[in-house]
Amino acid sequence: MEIKILLPLDDGETSRRTVEFVLANRERFSVPLTLLHVVNIDKLAYRMIPDFQMSMVKERAQAAGEQLLHKLMEPFLAAGLRVTPRLEVGNPREVIPRIADGENFQLLVIGRSHMGEIRDVLFGAVANYVVHRVKCPVLLV
Repeated sequence: MEIKILLPLDDGETSRRTVEFVLANRERFSVPLTLLHVVNIDKLAYRMIPDFQMSMVKERAQAAGEQLLHKLMEPFLAAGLRVTPRLEVGNPREVIPRIADGENFQLLVIGRSHMGEIRDVLFGAVANYVVHRVKCPVLLV
């Protein structure tokens, strides 16, 4: 029986380690895996970007997100795994739980970063937030 697995990724070191973990343990994961990348519009909002240029910036950020997703898919495809890419726009803290719960994923695999604050060292800022808000089991890598 295939279970639905959501794998949120970005272009950071944490995601690289998460991909390596999943690939090293691929026999334990059902396929297809849903690779989710969220274009973080909150990061765009605090910059001094005039409103009239914001739509162009968002379009370019989405195009860069699509390119990143295709790059992230490569090692999975090379390992013979089926993946479904998914690009969303919004705050990852809000988007990841909404998708995980709203689309009945049975497992969320998310990397934890090492930031500095105790909770971030333990879980990572986004991972810590998501862990406490999703209904499905979470595998922290």
